[in-house]
Parts: sequence; C-alpha cells; structure tokens
Amino acid sequence: MQTDTQNIKTHLPLVTELRNPGMALDLDWVRAAQANTSAIERRAATLPGRRSVKKEYQAAWLLKAITCIDLTTLAGDDTVGRVQRLCAKARQPVRHDILEALGVDGITTGAVCVYHEMVAPAVAALEGTGIPVAAVSTGFPAGLSPFHLRVAEIGESVNAGAHEIDIVISRRHVLTGNWQALYDEMRAFRAACGEAHVKAILATGELGSLRNVARASLVCMMAGADFIKTSTGKESVNATLPVSLVMIRAIREYHERTGVRIGYKPAGGISKAKDALVYLSLIKEELGNRWLQPDLFRFGASSLLGDIERQLEHHVTGAYSASYRHSMG
Repeated sequence: MQTDTQNIKTHLPLVTELRNPGMALDLDWVRAAQANTSAIERRAATLPGRRSVKKEYQAAWLLKAITCIDLTTLAGDDTVGRVQRLCAKARQPVRHDILEALGVDGITTGAVCVYHEMVAPAVAALEGTGIPVAAVSTGFPAGLSPFHLRVAEIGESVNAGAHEIDIVISRRHVLTGNWQALYDEMRAFRAACGEAHVKAILATGELGSLRNVARASLVCMMAGADFIKTSTGKESVNATLPVSLVMIRAIREYHERTGVRIGYKPAGGISKAKDALVYLSLIKEELGNRWLQPDLFRFGASSLLGDIERQLEHHVTGAYSASYRHSMG
C-alpha cells in the first residue's frame, strides 16, 4: 500500500460511474452462491497482521479514509444544532494546522448521513460544498413499517434534498429464501429513489449465515442497488471482516459478469484508525484501486473520524492528545 499525502484529493461521490441498471433476477446464479465459512474466517484473520503502513504512508491512507467516511448521526435526540455541527466537521474534518503540516487542503468527508427529519438542515449546512446528504429510510433500522410508507419515505427524503438513500431490506425474505420478494422490494426502492443513489443495508448480523449474505448481496445488486452495506449499526453484530470479504467478492463477481461496479459500505463498530486501514487494504487486495474512491467505498461511522484526526496529530507532533480534543462538533 503506497500513496503520497501530497496527492490526496477529494472526489465528488458517485459522479464517475454509471448507475447500476440492474438485471433480471437470475435464480440459478443466486442459488449457486456459496460461502466456505472456515476458509473465509482464515483469510479474514490474516488481514490485520499482514498489511502494515507506517509514517507518511499511514498518514496518507488515513487521509484517504476520511474522504470515504459517511459522517453519521442517527440518535433519537438529534437536533438541528447537532447536525449543523456535524456538517461543519464534514467540511473541515481535520484541524487546519494539522492539514497545513501535512501539505494537504480541500479534504472533506464523503457524505453526511442523517434521519429524514434532519435532511433539510443538513442540505442547507452543506450548500455549495459538493458533500452529499444521505438519508436512512424504509423504516430504518428494522424495516417493518407498511411497505407503501417505506416507499413514500424514500420520496420524502429525495424531495427534501437527499442525494443518497440508505434503505433496509426485509430480513425475512432472506431467512425464508424468498429471493423474488427481495428482488421486487429492492426494485421498488430503487425506482422510488429516482436520481438519488441507493445503498442497500443487508443487516448481515441478522441473516443467519455467510451464504445468505452472499445471496442477498447478489439479489440486491441485480435489483439495481448502487451500494451494498453491511449493517444499520443497530444490530448486535455489525461490520466484520468475514462478512466484508463475502460481500466484496460478490461485488467482484457481479462486475466480472456485468461490467458494472457496485459500491461497498461497512458500517457499525468501525471506530479506530487501525481498523480503517485494514478495511482499505482488504478493498485494495480484493477489488483494486478503483474501489478506493468515495464513489465506490464508504465507511458508515461517527467516532472513527476523531481517532483518525488524533493519529494524524501524532504523526505531525509526535505526541498523542486527549480524545476530547477531536470531537465531532
């Protein structure tokens, strides 16, 4: 893994790849998808120890990680003020003096992710920045509200200015093997999004097996998902390396068969800079450099940015500061 802090640039998300048009549901392909759990777990277990970057290379990769963060607040006590502070952090994710010492400017997070009620304040706070607003939708996090209301919720968020919609699938369709129902649901959500890009949250911790994760990933891509995402962040088990390996290999297979690149978003439980480096190395090894851009890779995170900023300050000064010096607002 090599890069250069001087060459880090921000990229407007989802402007260089064609939308995923989807395809007809191919049940033979879906049912043929398998997952060798023991082999997947062995491969995932080797990742943290096999890839290590130090000094200026580590700083450069951490800056890359920042550009791929969906900076998120999804709390019941969210306020307009909190969202405005989060948006200010998205616009200036690292203190100016640290960026100046690194020779970097113009860096932002990949997006800001909020509930529908906070879409309009976030859009206003980010006006003119090119940073998109993502809205969680379709009865997030459980996805068990009436179907017509889930579809309508997407439309409301798009009308409010959301550029991206993070939808949740009905887990029961996966658990019962009703792939046609999952496909039809995802197609309806994709259509409701219009020009907004859609991320399909699989809630992998509730799908029962890695094989189900692989099959659900394929079905959602066939139905037109622009991204597939691990988790809502509300399950007991969120993003893991074995799940990520299964999902990104499904993405690779879909690209090989269709020529269409699908994005990937691990979410939930990724809070340390060292974890971000592991995920970036996994993407580089399994999918290649093209997926290391924010139009094809995102972290769903809130506290991750604070730890990255702390590590960058250590790189510049040689000393660690207290965590509270790198708050989100």
